[in-house]
Amino acid sequence: MSDYQRIARAIEFVRTNARAQPSLEDIAEAVHLSPWHLQRLFSRWAGVTPKRFLQALTVEDAKVRLMSGRESLLRVAGDVGLNSASSLYDHFVTLEAVTPDEYRKMGLDLRLEVAFHETPLGLLFVATTDRGICHISFVEDDKAMALHTLQAQWPGAEIEINAQTGAALVEQLFSANPDRLQRPLSLWVKGTNFQISVWRALLALDQRALTTYGDVAASIGRPKAVRAVGSAVGANPLALIIPCHRVIRADGEIGGYRWGETRKRALLAREATRTRTGK
Repeated sequence: MSDYQRIARAIEFVRTNARAQPSLEDIAEAVHLSPWHLQRLFSRWAGVTPKRFLQALTVEDAKVRLMSGRESLLRVAGDVGLNSASSLYDHFVTLEAVTPDEYRKMGLDLRLEVAFHETPLGLLFVATTDRGICHISFVEDDKAMALHTLQAQWPGAEIEINAQTGAALVEQLFSANPDRLQRPLSLWVKGTNFQISVWRALLALDQRALTTYGDVAASIGRPKAVRAVGSAVGANPLALIIPCHRVIRADGEIGGYRWGETRKRALLAREATRTRTGK
């Protein structure tokens, strides 16, 4: 059997068993390859890993069910083979990093749409590109400074104000049921490899779970880099979406927050209330 035939069989196995969420080992056994060999071959022939392929199938299945608007996120998660709504959330949020060439161009030929939205926790500034959401931050009423800071980060970009940019997302984030996703979220961010790894670790947190700087450092294989993790958390460009507010100190103290300790406490209180009430 050729490598192509093996991968074709693997793809068919994943497609027909997607709701069972087969592991890499399950897929490898089905096509009589070692997990390592399957991962290597699949990535070369299909262009993605088996896990990414399974995620794509899961999202497409979930999108069809969510379109009706009648099923809860938890129900949809179960129907497509996931064990929790937070697992589905993880599948729906993808983070892509700016490439070195894109970083070098500093936003040349890039168009950013931006908007300011009033929220219960203050003014929220949102910026998007055709690649995804690139910036979300709280601002202290100084819109001009927020725009200036964003332009400094993307000096070659054209910035256009559009009041509707991110409106649906902001409404969802502050709704009574923020777990209900209306569509997949694509995030496109600038950062070092280390920062990206920290932000990915935060996105992988179970919904509303707390963590510590040390735990994050351990999860990315850098257990001694606690201080560097703190810096990466503080540089988070996407408030609320990348949940840096859920990182606390090892002694249980709340710790700092880029947009203010009071706001961090308010965010955690809102999430804790929703957990207790089952919302």
